[in-house]
Amino acid sequence: QVQLVESGGGLVQAGGSLRLSCAASGRTFSMAWFRQAPGKEREFVAAISWSAGTTDYIGSVKGRFTISRDNAKNTVYLQMNSLKPEDTAVYYCAADSKSFSVYRVPGQYDYWGQGTQVTVSS
Repeated sequence: QVQLVESGGGLVQAGGSLRLSCAASGRTFSMAWFRQAPGKEREFVAAISWSAGTTDYIGSVKGRFTISRDNAKNTVYLQMNSLKPEDTAVYYCAADSKSFSVYRVPGQYDYWGQGTQVTVSS
């Protein structure tokens, strides 16, 4: 069983930046970030393969968010720049225990963090 612990959320003004971190208690393969705003379904944000050779982003964050990982630390990051009020959500880290590919489907991921709140004020 792998545990994921997110950190780095908070309140920021529009145009600002935040960096989310997700530390895993064990080895993982592909990892991803999802988010869920009040009253909305959980939404894919970004994913990264184990080697970091493949990344994927939802269109609304391309050019503003960057996903990266440090396998020596079992940690994945999400650098969020030029934040907008519509980025406000609880952000969840997810880990795949078996695949080297990246996916946008929540069901592909075996482990989930508890979530960290990101609030962007206008």
